[in-house]
Amino acid sequence: MRLARVKPIAVKEFRQVVRDTRTLAVLLFFPAFMMFLFGYALSFDVKHIPLAVLDNDRTAQSRDYIQSFLHSEYFDLHFYLNGPDEVDAVLDDGRAQVVLVIPPDFADHLSRGDQVDVQINLDGSNSNSAATALGYVSAITADYSEQIRTRTLKRVGMTSVQLPIDYRPRVWYNPELKSARFLVPGIIVQILLIMTVISTSLSVVREKERGTMEQIIVSPLHPIEVIIGKCIPYVLLSMVGAAVVLMMGWLLFGVAVKGSILLLSLAMLVFLIGGLGMGLLISTLVGTQRAAFQMSALLTMLPSILLSGFIFPLRNMPIPIQVVSYIIPARYFLPVLRGIIVKGTGLMTYWREMLFLIVFAVAVISLSTARLRRQMS
Repeated sequence: MRLARVKPIAVKEFRQVVRDTRTLAVLLFFPAFMMFLFGYALSFDVKHIPLAVLDNDRTAQSRDYIQSFLHSEYFDLHFYLNGPDEVDAVLDDGRAQVVLVIPPDFADHLSRGDQVDVQINLDGSNSNSAATALGYVSAITADYSEQIRTRTLKRVGMTSVQLPIDYRPRVWYNPELKSARFLVPGIIVQILLIMTVISTSLSVVREKERGTMEQIIVSPLHPIEVIIGKCIPYVLLSMVGAAVVLMMGWLLFGVAVKGSILLLSLAMLVFLIGGLGMGLLISTLVGTQRAAFQMSALLTMLPSILLSGFIFPLRNMPIPIQVVSYIIPARYFLPVLRGIIVKGTGLMTYWREMLFLIVFAVAVISLSTARLRRQMS
């Protein structure tokens, strides 16, 4: 392989990309748009839950309990109901997701130190939101119950109340439990994979459709020289797109890189080379740009979203699905990206994942070279 032969291919490919406004938009502006769109659209934070209340007690004590739900951004009080027949109505039409029913003897039971039953009705059509809302209700009710218990014990002369278990949780890496810190690295993986595979899959196919593939075939170029020459512009542009995505993640969602920028760039470079090789391999298998785009989208978007751990935990999937996920490169790059960005760890922590990404990049580049050699011969 001679670098002097690679340079003209790289320059030619770079000029084609610059002249092709659609491809240039995909590589530079599409990542920023995707980060903005998915960053705000995808969120696991459940806030401002519509709350309706049926207060059958109507005392200062019951109103104080209701106010405990409104001191945070998790619940918004929308309705005070007048009777039990309205509970089903507000849940059926979606006006409320949680309905709190307070019994008529709420304050009397609390003043005597008795246990009181409070009914919580939840809309379970969205199981994730319902489970989160139930957790909020349980935490708020437990905290309010502890306040009442403390006041009751102080009234009888106990100035200090010590609990049997001193529970002090400490959340590492994401103390605020913001879903953006979990989702932004996954969004970056999806954007980089879509950028590299789709853009490069159109590369060789474009040569076929324009009739310039024959010129490459009769030239003294080796297939690996053609592959490297075509990859260099996309690697550079993809790294620029990755920098734009990281900058937007920091500006819009406050997700800064805690680890080494150099190690992050190295991991991205290995992943991008694998994605570019995969795109070039696809371009040697199909004959039209439409078919290349469809195959690229089919092999990147759905598998990388469903089988990478981006949204759904892999350990909760059936064993056959977990086995299939082992051939998805995003499965290995995602923990590396989250480790460097969110945790600030080094590559040695994820050497197995990096080893797979290197093997994958070498494999797809080799297959692309073999396929292109066959076509050129």
